[in-house]
Amino acid sequence: MSAFEDPISCTACPRLAAHLSSIRQRDPDWHALPVPAFGSLDAELLVVGLGPGERGANRTGRPFTGDVAGELLYPALHRYGFASVAEPLGSDQWANPAMTLSNCRITNAVRCLPPANKPTTAEIRQCNQHLQNELAAMQCLKVIVALGAIAHQALLQAYGLKLKALAFGHNVLHELPDGRVLIDSYHCSGYNWRTGRLSRESFEAVFAGVRQIIK
Repeated sequence: MSAFEDPISCTACPRLAAHLSSIRQRDPDWHALPVPAFGSLDAELLVVGLGPGERGANRTGRPFTGDVAGELLYPALHRYGFASVAEPLGSDQWANPAMTLSNCRITNAVRCLPPANKPTTAEIRQCNQHLQNELAAMQCLKVIVALGAIAHQALLQAYGLKLKALAFGHNVLHELPDGRVLIDSYHCSGYNWRTGRLSRESFEAVFAGVRQIIK
């Protein structure tokens, strides 16, 4: 297996580093650092999101934990056998210590919380090297789920593909150059859930498809 370490000390993007520093001063108990991935590098499934939410992973230190997005993602993973429990939060409203992932890893295209939840193109590009290294280290990887168009584009960039090479669409499957399968999904954000763009059923259908590939 290729060596890979989560960039938990990275300060390569000055705007993001300054933003996190100000949050740590405001809320000393928060994580407010680059958020490490959750799950094993030996997994056959990798879920890729955009980046940490302010009161979610930026607070708890675990991807998709502490905000609405995790309330869709982890129940879906649990239903199809990729998460040990459906509840991402413990009784104290921090990351559930009882939760483990099975044959699944969760990461983000951008590891740091950006101001207004909007990373710049340069910041996405800067963080892409970490995603490339992570993909290279996951030698058992078969399926990648991209949550949202930015995660989809970050994966194409990591593979050296043009952004128009594979069109983003909900529950659309693409074969990648190395034989892995990329499955796109609308992001499980509160906005997409509230507006009806994404339902629990349509989101869980993505992971039903994943389970058909990963027996």
